[in-house]
Amino acid sequence: MLECGAASPRPMAMDVRPKSGPFPPAFRGILGVMPDVEGRHPTTRILALLELLQAHHRLGGADLAARLGVDPRTVRRYATRLAELGIPVEAERGRYGGYRLRPGYKLPPLMFTDDEATAVVLGLMAARAVGLATASAGAATESALAKISRVLPPALRERVAAVPDTLGLTLPTREGRAPQTAVVLSLAAAIQRHRRVRIAYESWRGDPSERDLDPYGLVVHRGRWYVSGHDHRRGEVRTFRVDRIGEVSTLAEEFAPPEEFDAVAQVSGSLARVPWAHEVEVVLKAPLADVRRRISPWMGSLAEVEGGVLVSLRAERLEGVAQMLAGLGWPFEIRRPEELRGAVRALAGSLLAYVEEGGNAAGTT
Repeated sequence: MLECGAASPRPMAMDVRPKSGPFPPAFRGILGVMPDVEGRHPTTRILALLELLQAHHRLGGADLAARLGVDPRTVRRYATRLAELGIPVEAERGRYGGYRLRPGYKLPPLMFTDDEATAVVLGLMAARAVGLATASAGAATESALAKISRVLPPALRERVAAVPDTLGLTLPTREGRAPQTAVVLSLAAAIQRHRRVRIAYESWRGDPSERDLDPYGLVVHRGRWYVSGHDHRRGEVRTFRVDRIGEVSTLAEEFAPPEEFDAVAQVSGSLARVPWAHEVEVVLKAPLADVRRRISPWMGSLAEVEGGVLVSLRAERLEGVAQMLAGLGWPFEIRRPEELRGAVRALAGSLLAYVEEGGNAAGTT
């Protein structure tokens, strides 16, 4: 209800809603107000009224009506709608009455619809779950959710607050060292502006180095951040873990990135070429399109050959490769290493033993 005050300082309560009954069912607009007599949508005028009240200490009803191009009764109706939305509009009665916002009231800088507020909350939750966050983003996510909650109207705030309290994600939460926010922002700006950077990098062994890099793209894979670009120290395109970059300095030199450079493909290929204990080549007797749906690029490279698809990958444990082949369910031909045949036989023997043990247990009385 609109808050009204008489000539005396004591505020008075007064029902200022139109006496013409409920709004007609054909009303439109996010503010839910009846159309004007001229048939024009009033939403723009209501927002204009709010802007006028924020810009002026007090405005008379006749003045507002003239500025908005409506009659005084319509101004009263607009002010009522603002009050129903939780904006404390005060009305002064009498011949020289007017309207103002309650002294000291500051309108929140953002207003969200239901869909917008839900999208922001879901985005923050998903980013936190999959590792799409920087080192300080944990606290930033919580504070962002709190700020959004504060600026929402009470009814919408309660509905949106129910989402993080009740929603479960099947994606596993990624653990590990997150990159520094300043590093991510500096790299992103350099990529966008095509500016060379100098990075302080630490290898997986802990060895420090300084490199000049033309950054082409940022990629997040399985909860880790990577930057791909031309490393001037090595003279080739390389991929670096962003969480191992301690500092970024933007240099004056500019660069032209390769045309149609695919940062995701580059990072996936780099990860697939990471040295492991075993280099594996297996031909799967299946169509290439089907294999691509089951084997991610970061696991290895795929090439169509006579009789199937050649899968080239690196692995630390051959037992894991044997389990992957069994899970795919396609016939296969092992090219190398020879030890993989033994790992597959061992897995087959274990599965057969499980079946035999299960059958014996089922026949026991």
